[in-house]
Amino acid sequence: MTYYNDRLAQYITDLFAPQDAALQRALTESPQRGLPAISIRAEEGRFLQFIVRACGAKKALEIGTLGGYSGIWIARGLVPGGRLITLERDPAHAAVARDHFEAGGVADRVEIRLGNAHDSLKKLANESPFDFVFIDADKPGYLQYYEWAMNNVRMGSIIAAHNAFRAGAIVNPNDTTTDTEAMRTFNKHVAADPRAISTIYPGGDGTLVVVKIA
Repeated sequence: MTYYNDRLAQYITDLFAPQDAALQRALTESPQRGLPAISIRAEEGRFLQFIVRACGAKKALEIGTLGGYSGIWIARGLVPGGRLITLERDPAHAAVARDHFEAGGVADRVEIRLGNAHDSLKKLANESPFDFVFIDADKPGYLQYYEWAMNNVRMGSIIAAHNAFRAGAIVNPNDTTTDTEAMRTFNKHVAADPRAISTIYPGGDGTLVVVKIA
């Protein structure tokens, strides 16, 4: 029997993921400044912070900055001296994120790189290996982002990808939209990858989590 529901999600948030003023600001202000209201939830943010520290990440990469909410959680999980590079194609989004990183006290360890993520990743290969990669961008690009990550992280590193559930559409056979089909393909690909141990954290919209083992 499955017990997880919104009440238990809120229990996790209240107990383990209370948000300070900076996180609250990043979450609520982003839509007010014209960004889509698609940030991760607090319980998901705490999970990211947890796995970042669990793998001892000093060099992290985020694909999809948005308003900086998830980036604050990731940056706060880095080991002392750690650094987060976050990729964003929209200058307006990046400007909002910079304000939020500053307010969150992590601006000194976060670098936003503007441009198409696929182009940015080609250049970033020279700066690998990374210890942690978080993918939260265009869904048709997930497979390419994942393969890049697998080739540019160290053994034992963690790769995480958001929206594994697509708001429940992933198990709805009638949903054949491009993004949902892309996530179905992505999830199946990762689940069968012998180079990784993987699963889905079911909080929020689901985060697929991978540990590189080969």
